[in-house]
Amino acid sequence: MKQPDRLGTGIGWRPEIAAAVERLPGLDWVEVVAENVCPGHLPDSLGRLRERGVTVVPHGVSLGLGGAERPDARRLADLAARAEALGAPLVTEHIAFVRAGGALTASPRLEAGHLLPVPRTRDALDVLCENVRIAQDSLPVPLALENIAALISWPGEEMTEGRFLAELVERTGVRLLIDVANLHTNHVNRGEDPVRALDELPVEAIAYVHVAGGLERDGVWHDTHAHPVPRPVLDILAELRSRIDPAGVLLERDDDFPPEEELAAELETIRATLAASPPRAPRTQVQGTPATRTGDADAAREPASRTAATTAPGPTPVPGTGPGTGTDAGTDPPTGTSRDAGARPSPGTDAGADPFTGADPAARERLGLAQAALLSALVAGTPAPEGFDARRLRVQIRALAAKRADVVAKVAPELPEILGAGYRPAYLDYAKSRPMRDGYRRDALDFVEHLLVAARPEDPVARRRLTHWWQDRAAPRPPRRAVRFVRAARAALVRR
Repeated sequence: MKQPDRLGTGIGWRPEIAAAVERLPGLDWVEVVAENVCPGHLPDSLGRLRERGVTVVPHGVSLGLGGAERPDARRLADLAARAEALGAPLVTEHIAFVRAGGALTASPRLEAGHLLPVPRTRDALDVLCENVRIAQDSLPVPLALENIAALISWPGEEMTEGRFLAELVERTGVRLLIDVANLHTNHVNRGEDPVRALDELPVEAIAYVHVAGGLERDGVWHDTHAHPVPRPVLDILAELRSRIDPAGVLLERDDDFPPEEELAAELETIRATLAASPPRAPRTQVQGTPATRTGDADAAREPASRTAATTAPGPTPVPGTGPGTGTDAGTDPPTGTSRDAGARPSPGTDAGADPFTGADPAARERLGLAQAALLSALVAGTPAPEGFDARRLRVQIRALAAKRADVVAKVAPELPEILGAGYRPAYLDYAKSRPMRDGYRRDALDFVEHLLVAARPEDPVARRRLTHWWQDRAAPRPPRRAVRFVRAARAALVRR
């Protein structure tokens, strides 16, 4: 696999720390949340960084490539436009689902507002591989996918994370964005060994690495991106560095931003960790775990072929079907593969799920039903699907509601100002059974409608301010039942 140009050491660019980022010494590159920038109106700070030669990589959060539906063409076009506007060498997204329901399952469409884990099953892998190939064909630059942190585990999983990622790379040629903080999160929350995951990964497919902080509460690790990077995460970074010299390493910080000096110190700690852990000789193979030998392309492909054989029977993989970029125009199959009669599916792939033409429609339906049931339990208050840990689901439910409250407060800062201390309890009560429909700005409008229909808050001045806030932002559309209630509430206010 052709390695991307070296990125070096970078940091996640956020508006709150834009000025500090520009002043950080030795900064090579930044990553920006793709959905937070507009191609025609890039922030001045990003423009100045680019003029200095600092690389900018867009990092998407809304594609939901692990979902049961095929990727949305509009979202793909938006991501492609941002990559071109930023002159990015690649774009990145997540191995996750963020929405479920809709026509595929004949159920209401639900939005998570968060990255949720994909079950590591054959169905999910088949669907993911097809979705990735669709995305690769739509993007002007290579795509890399990130492993995510999770609070919950799916019942009946068929593969480890390392094996799942290795086969994804072998079948699609996609690159990987490995988040070592997420490996630590999954170690604490799901008992998964980060060293074993690294043993099973095709490390030559790693485009770059994320490093971030979090905290442990009641035995659960929360990947907050709002705390300093802890030693266990740095240890996993050193373990990864002992296998390969990654093209780039990036510090993520999304909230509770420290002083500029602390950000600079964390970047220096990351550099020191990399410098202290040069690639070493191959690890001795653990029984039942394939070893990855850095720099040996054939050996690096062993995890995807050899480990799949231990999890499910299937035909032998085609020799030489290693990972490629999968992004060149006119190149449908991953590099090193072909669609001729000699090409056979990857190990364990159903006969009806040709890895080059798409997933079995029945697999999409099964995955869609499972994801819709889980997401409905998490955001709409329906019963939990069988086999999930009820305690962990409750933790995830609270975490999703808290995140929604925090993000709505950021996109609509007037609401906490109007409601004061009552904002958070009112929002959490609203979120218990009211899923997000179409992003956080729409969610803020729905929240205010909910309050006004219920004649809340009791303070008439605050209620009048909320009414005016809603009127100023609601898009013209045919009146719904809720809107009629709001109008009635406004009329009542006038009569007072």
